[in-house]
Amino acid sequence: MDTEKAHGPQPLRVDSTACDGITVVTVRGAIDHATVGPLGQALEPGGLLGRPCVIVDMRQVSFMDSSGINTLLAAHRALTRTEGWLRLVDVPAAVRRTLETVGVDTLIPCYPSVYEARAA
Repeated sequence: MDTEKAHGPQPLRVDSTACDGITVVTVRGAIDHATVGPLGQALEPGGLLGRPCVIVDMRQVSFMDSSGINTLLAAHRALTRTEGWLRLVDVPAAVRRTLETVGVDTLIPCYPSVYEARAA
């Protein structure tokens, strides 16, 4: 019997949708130095579908290293400069601990859901 197993980090998938002037970026997989490129591109203010207000749905992120943290911080700075904002939602516990350890959660607000991030 042949079976397939995935080994190592899975490729990163990043999808964006815009609704009511807010872009929601949904991220799936591991965010590290080898995969962070598509996330950085999705968060560039010039490439956004609406105004520079972005919610990143992280519920399917399995891992994030310093490359992901740096990308989020750079996006936060760029969006703030253009009078926009960045909010994170549904951050898995392990990733949230990483964000809290380095203090990112004090700069970029985290919410339990897209609904709550939109309402804030």
